[in-house]
Amino acid sequence: MQTDNFVQKGAAAQLAVQFNGSSQDFYFLMLPKATMLPVAAAIEPLRIANQVSNTELYRWYIMSEDGAPITCSNGMTVTPDMPLEQLPQDAVVFACSGVEPQHTASDATINWLRREHRFGRRLGAICTGAFALAQAGLLRDREFTLHWENHPGFIEMYPDLQPSSNIYEITDTLMTCGGGNAATDMMLNLIEERHGKNLAIIVADMCLHVRSGGQMAPQKSNYAVAIGSRNQRLLTALQLMQDSIEEPLSISTLCEHLDISRRQLERLFSRYLDQSPMHVYSDMRLSHAYALMNETALTVTEIALASGFNSATHFSRQFKRKFGASPHFFRKGWV
Repeated sequence: MQTDNFVQKGAAAQLAVQFNGSSQDFYFLMLPKATMLPVAAAIEPLRIANQVSNTELYRWYIMSEDGAPITCSNGMTVTPDMPLEQLPQDAVVFACSGVEPQHTASDATINWLRREHRFGRRLGAICTGAFALAQAGLLRDREFTLHWENHPGFIEMYPDLQPSSNIYEITDTLMTCGGGNAATDMMLNLIEERHGKNLAIIVADMCLHVRSGGQMAPQKSNYAVAIGSRNQRLLTALQLMQDSIEEPLSISTLCEHLDISRRQLERLFSRYLDQSPMHVYSDMRLSHAYALMNETALTVTEIALASGFNSATHFSRQFKRKFGASPHFFRKGWV
């Protein structure tokens, strides 16, 4: 990328930024099938910060393992600026992944990440890029996150690592976000830290982006928003189910926790969700299994057990009922 491309003219909003230091360089390592949205959502705030300040505060570069174009998860192709190479001392590197993240980081990429870490680079991950950092052994005892959809598969592959449910996590040496517009929130935080709140506010406005309220914001809407009810017993029941996927609770146990009768519980679910408690619970476990089918190499029997089904046969029937294909046929369709 040419230097003059980093500062564009003509922003309606402008802000004088007092800064005499060097530009901060960001490198986005795009892995095959990376999701394009969060990469763009991370880069655009940097571009706009330069534009409204008329100053080269930031520079950004796209990388791939060998410098060849990368096909993203939406089928579009991105031409990188460079292949993997040793980066400047103060560079920030983001591993950017998306679909099937457990398969996209090669040995060369993993070794490069380890080497850049040893050389003191500040690392990060966007969307499912945390898989690559985990493969490189760079997440132990760290606060990190990745897209909520990929949590089940990640935890199965790396049981000693626990991603947070926050939209992003920033520490002195590691920055990660769940993807999507969370990448914009993360970059706005970095802009505010380095150049002040006023610039971050203007950049957010130029992006038409309402800030989330900080890195502690959750990635998913809470159950009250999702189901349109604040009935505390119903919300507690749903949370108990979600927390007990591998070893499902019986209806009797749920009722004991909630201090209500089975009939009351069934009426509660029928009124607000138009489904029985067991049907809702089964769908939760099947959604968990769906994620494991996509993101792990676990056998169907192992996935059944990890999703609370004692019988692989029963699991297969229920999976086909919900998703229209047996687990074996479903997995073949992704090859």
